[in-house]
Amino acid sequence: MLPDAWAGAFAVHEQSVAGQGASYAGVAAGGALSSMFWNPATITQQSGKSMENGFSGIISKTSQGGVGGGGALTASDSNTAKNALVPSGYSSWQLNDRFWIGWGTNGAYGVAAKFPKTWAGAAYAQDSEMKSYNFNPVAAMKVTDWLSVGLGLQIQYMDIRFENFQGAAVSNLRLEGTGWGFGFTAGATFTPFRGTQIGIGYRSAIDQDLKGDMTGGIGLATNGGIKATVKLPDVMTVGLRQRVGERATVMAGVEWTNWSRIGGVAVTQANGAAALGPTGAAILLPFNYRDSFMVSIGAECALRSDLTLRAGFAYESTPIPESVRTPRLPDSDRYWYSIGSSYRPPQFPGLVVDLAYTYIDVAATPITITAASGNPWFSAAAGAYTGTADSSSHIVSLAVRYQWGGPIW
Repeated sequence: MLPDAWAGAFAVHEQSVAGQGASYAGVAAGGALSSMFWNPATITQQSGKSMENGFSGIISKTSQGGVGGGGALTASDSNTAKNALVPSGYSSWQLNDRFWIGWGTNGAYGVAAKFPKTWAGAAYAQDSEMKSYNFNPVAAMKVTDWLSVGLGLQIQYMDIRFENFQGAAVSNLRLEGTGWGFGFTAGATFTPFRGTQIGIGYRSAIDQDLKGDMTGGIGLATNGGIKATVKLPDVMTVGLRQRVGERATVMAGVEWTNWSRIGGVAVTQANGAAALGPTGAAILLPFNYRDSFMVSIGAECALRSDLTLRAGFAYESTPIPESVRTPRLPDSDRYWYSIGSSYRPPQFPGLVVDLAYTYIDVAATPITITAASGNPWFSAAAGAYTGTADSSSHIVSLAVRYQWGGPIW
C-alpha cells in the first residue's frame, strides 16, 4: 500500500468502510467487525464466525508552489500526492458464550510522495515512501452481559525510502531501511442501557528498529549500512453508539494520538556511530511533532431491513506545526465529510456489502523554512524556502462482510 497518508502525519485511518461512512464516529464502540482495529473487545458483538475484507481507493491532490533554493532553482507548482489502494482484512471466531478470538491485517502507517528533481523546494523534499504491514491477533471475553474486554498483539513490518536533493539529480542522498516492531492493543465495551454502546480502545506505541543503507550524495561521509529507531505513537479512542427509536443510531468519537513521542530520529552507522552527511554533520531527522486529536459525529438509519444509510463529519488537528513543516509532508488540520451504506442481499443471508465516500478538505498550509523561522530542517547550504500547499482527497471504499455458524464449542 502506498497512500499519501490521509490521517494526521503518516497514519492511515482507512481501516473500516462502515466506520468511514460516518467519519469514524463511534467506531471504538462497534458497528462492524473492523472496529477491532481500534478496540479488540468489539469482536464479542459478532456471533459465530465472521470475516470482513475491504479496499479504499484514495484519490488525492497536493498542489505546492513557492520560492527557494537560494535562487538556484526555479519555483514551480507540482502535485506531489500519489493515489493509492489500501486493503484491510479481519476475521473472528466465537468459541463459546464467553470467549472470542480474531485476526486483523492492515497497514496503520504509510505515505508516498513524488517531487520534480529540480523545483523551488527540492532541497527539502524529494521522493519519499513508507509502507507498513500490521498483523493483529486478538482475544476477547464477555465478562458480563454489559461488559466485554479484549487484548491483542501488534506485529508490524515497515519499509521506508527517503531521498534528499544534493544539488544534482544523480547524486540524491537515499536512506532505505526495513524493520519489525511490536506492541499491543486493548479495549473494553460497555452497554449500560439497552441501545447504548460505549467503547474505549488503546493501540500501544511501537518502536520501529530499522536497518538499511545510505547511498548517493556528493562527498558522502557515510556510505553503507545504517540504522534508526522511529518511535511511533500510541493511540486512545473513545466511541459512543446510541440507538434512537427502532431505526436510527447516533454516534460520536474522540481519538488522541501521542505524536510527540516521535521526536527527532537519529541515523547511525551499523557500528552505532553517527551517520554523517555530505557536510560531515550527523544526520538527524527533526520531526518534533505534537499530539493530535480527532472528534467526529455521525448517524445511521435502517431505511429497510436490508439497507442502512449513514453520514458523518470529523475534525482532525494536525500533529505537524508550521514550525517544523516541510513540503515533504505538508500536513494541516483536516475536515472529513462522509456518507456510506450497508446492503444485506436477501438472497444471501449473512452477507453485508459496505460502501463509503469521503471528501477531506485540508486547511491552508503555509511552509516557511528560513533561518529566522527556527524550523529545524533549515540548512544554510540549501538556502531558504517559503511556499504553500493546497491539499484535498476523495476516498471511495468497498467492503464485504460475511457471518455464519454458531460458537465453535
